[in-house]
Amino acid sequence: QVQLIESGGGLVQAGGSLRLSCAASGRTGNIYRMGWFRQAPGKEREFVAHINWSGDSTYYADSVKGRFTISVDNAKNTAYLQMNSLKPEDTAVYYCAGRSSISLTYPYWGQGAFVTVSS
Repeated sequence: QVQLIESGGGLVQAGGSLRLSCAASGRTGNIYRMGWFRQAPGKEREFVAHINWSGDSTYYADSVKGRFTISVDNAKNTAYLQMNSLKPEDTAVYYCAGRSSISLTYPYWGQGAFVTVSS
């Protein structure tokens, strides 16, 4: 099993920045890809970005492209989501997730981090 613990959420004004962290523990050798998802109030969960655990092959949702950066630090078993130029519509609970190379879905999930962007 893989455990994911998130940190770094909070309240920020529009135009500001936050960095979310996702620390992985347990069978981290099973992780092939890390993703970030978010769920705004009253909306379905949506994809934000993903990165291979090796650090290559990033992909972003159009809504965050150019503003958010996903990265991993294998030495720390931690994935990050740097969020710049935040907008009120970025307000959501952000979840990190991990999957293996043979899984098409994400079986490992963090507990969620609240991000609130005020206008």
